[in-house]
Amino acid sequence: MYRFHPSVKWDSGYPKQNQIVDQVRELWHRYDLDERTRFNVKVEKIYKDKLDRWIVNDPSNGRFDGIIPAIGTCGAPKMPHLPGQDKFKGHVLHSSSLDNEDAKDKKILIVGGGASAVEALEWAVNTGAAEIKVLARSDKWIIPRNGFVDALLAFNIFGQETLFSWIPENLLRFFFYRDLRDIAPTDRGLFTETPMVNSEIFEQIRAGKASWLRGDIEQVEENGILFNHRAKGVPKGGPGHRKLVEGDMIIMATGYKRPGLDFLPEQCFEPGYEPPRWFIQCFPPAEPSICAINSTYVNAIGTVGNYHIGIYTRMLLMFLVDPLTTPRTWWMKRWVDLTSTVKSLAPTKAFDFFTYSELLYWFCFITLINPFRWKWAFFVLFGIGKNLPANIVEKEDKLRNGLGFRKSKLDE
Repeated sequence: MYRFHPSVKWDSGYPKQNQIVDQVRELWHRYDLDERTRFNVKVEKIYKDKLDRWIVNDPSNGRFDGIIPAIGTCGAPKMPHLPGQDKFKGHVLHSSSLDNEDAKDKKILIVGGGASAVEALEWAVNTGAAEIKVLARSDKWIIPRNGFVDALLAFNIFGQETLFSWIPENLLRFFFYRDLRDIAPTDRGLFTETPMVNSEIFEQIRAGKASWLRGDIEQVEENGILFNHRAKGVPKGGPGHRKLVEGDMIIMATGYKRPGLDFLPEQCFEPGYEPPRWFIQCFPPAEPSICAINSTYVNAIGTVGNYHIGIYTRMLLMFLVDPLTTPRTWWMKRWVDLTSTVKSLAPTKAFDFFTYSELLYWFCFITLINPFRWKWAFFVLFGIGKNLPANIVEKEDKLRNGLGFRKSKLDE
């Protein structure tokens, strides 16, 4: 489970709401965030005043040097209407609404094949469902919840499929999927989309507690779903075995809508440099004082930690307080172009998939390519030693003043 802070600890792989809220509340009080937060404020626009400071909605909310749009990638639940759904005699609900439900002795049908489907499957097992069937349109990679294995997979610094990608893919098939290799993807590589991380789902299937069916939903009947069960390798909509899959409850594990970044200035969406084609994926080239942490992500392996959140935040702080480290728009675009060229042979777009080691390489490269950033390296990468670069910046202000550059934020 994702840990948004180093001190966060979970009791299980999928913690319940009250545990998540408790961890958030503890951090809330530790950092006095109650004094720094305004609730019930819908951000509709941000713009700059004459002094180059950001205004959120209107001046009454204050003025700011930097903006972090931390809206994430999951908004309102996606709840598509299935053909014939209205005549189903059972209960139809989204996977986000399971906390107060009970699956005991019921036949559960889970629509979807992503992380939400795995979570719904575990919920159904834990609440005593009589039968569980996952109805997925396509196969997705599943990797074990093992820190060492996941780190090895994320160590692909190229952030794309390579000539050697077949090695980890076949190792997963033989040692993790084993007898369930039939549901391993054949039409896409491991380094093309975010895999599901779970070590228990295969054991549930082997124990007969759940089934994983590949195919297409044709329509909903009174007592189940008419399903076209496809064989391995048959594309979506292809021929298969049509059958009625009976169920008492349909869980829509269909994910969430992505929140919009439309409140950002228009220059952040310049053609060719729209998200996620931004500098280090989170900085729009036109506005280096904006860092959309965890808001432009599409697919990746090994990005469930909190390390990168701190690096992005500290890098933004470096750009704000030390003008000599702030990248120019032209160079930010060149970095985007260079990365796109390096990954031009990847089966996905350059910024639609990356690995954690590739992300760390980006951080190191960006820090080291500019000598004025060297003094900030330990602070940016590890969060230590902020006093040394701050003192150096104060001395550099003399040089800045002499050359006609603006002062640093430390000296304002």
